[in-house]
Amino acid sequence: MEHKNSLKVAITGTNGFVGKNVGKVLVKKEISVVGIVRKGKGSSINFGDVVISEDLSENYLTSKLHGCTAFLHFIGRGKQTVDSDYQKVNVGITKNAIKLCKKAKIKKIIYISGLGVSEDTTFGYFISKFQAEQEIINSGLDYTIFRASYIIGKDDSLSNLLFKQMKKGTMMVPGSGRYRLQPIFVGDVAEVVSQSITQKKFSNKIIDLVGPTMITFNDYIRDFLQGRKTPIKNINLEDAYRAALNNPKTDFGIDDLNILVGDYVGNHKKLKSISGIEFKTHKAVLKTSGFS
Repeated sequence: MEHKNSLKVAITGTNGFVGKNVGKVLVKKEISVVGIVRKGKGSSINFGDVVISEDLSENYLTSKLHGCTAFLHFIGRGKQTVDSDYQKVNVGITKNAIKLCKKAKIKKIIYISGLGVSEDTTFGYFISKFQAEQEIINSGLDYTIFRASYIIGKDDSLSNLLFKQMKKGTMMVPGSGRYRLQPIFVGDVAEVVSQSITQKKFSNKIIDLVGPTMITFNDYIRDFLQGRKTPIKNINLEDAYRAALNNPKTDFGIDDLNILVGDYVGNHKKLKSISGIEFKTHKAVLKTSGFS
């Protein structure tokens, strides 16, 4: 195993919630970080070196990433827009990431996919994630693919959405709210990713990135509220889908709803056994992440 101080990694999506948190942890461990961001997105990063790239295809990237042990690919598109679709971002940029790894002689790629991704999936976001996974598996690179549940911590997207609803005065729950999630703390994610950079036990594996507790969405909202008296309202699932189709600015987009109501849970025991980490419960995270 390489000595920690000689380690250098590249991270795409470094300005995103996961990229920023992982990058900070790696720098604390004295691992050099090269953050790859899109134009004008680097100003919020206060660690490591920053490189600008639109889609990972630029020739100058090869020399900038020289000496990197691993490529942490955290760019992902969760919503389609006119300018940016799932195929272009989740598949196209992953193909470019693989080419870049080969040019820069980076042997390891670590990818965050989604819990519930499989070859049987029928909706856009998961299809693109599955195709990206296949590109990585067939690339010949050493890979670790993490299929993540909701990653939570200060400023995560699920909490931001719930805060927004709280400010409006009502928590809206699509459908029954009895579907489950398995939230995982971003600090624990950073530790697991850090291990997977060099440890052989993560080689060429797909691993569920899930927290220690399976919880229904209803119960998660109650825990999130921490005793606040904000009313909770269940909305008809068909109405929620109709609203998402007709208004791109709704709180829950089509694929947000598909992921949420999909009742996707994973194998936390495997993750715990492979990493040896004592994972934080969602309740502990909600108490300490400035939510209360």
